[in-house]
Amino acid sequence: MSAISLQSHGVWITIAAMTAVTFAIRAGGFLLMQWVPVTPRLRAMLDALPGAVIAATVLPLVLRDGISAMLAVVVALAVMAASRNDFIAVTCGIGAVVLARALSL
Repeated sequence: MSAISLQSHGVWITIAAMTAVTFAIRAGGFLLMQWVPVTPRLRAMLDALPGAVIAATVLPLVLRDGISAMLAVVVALAVMAASRNDFIAVTCGIGAVVLARALSL
């Protein structure tokens, strides 16, 4: 086999391994939660988790990209609060960052 073919197989083996590990982690969480009693405190933590993940994802971007990213997040949050439509909120957020960058903010 040539070196290119071995590299190609290595990429596919890596992708397959990452897929298997991701599935095992997600399935394992579901299986483990069958034996965990869901108390009000645990329910509150699980309900707050998606917001924490979003904040952990967005905050570094805002800190890195500055005013234009902050404006995009504020616009997206305001549109989401008003319309309750994810697509419209994301579209308006993207529009806000494009406009801010066009204005050199």
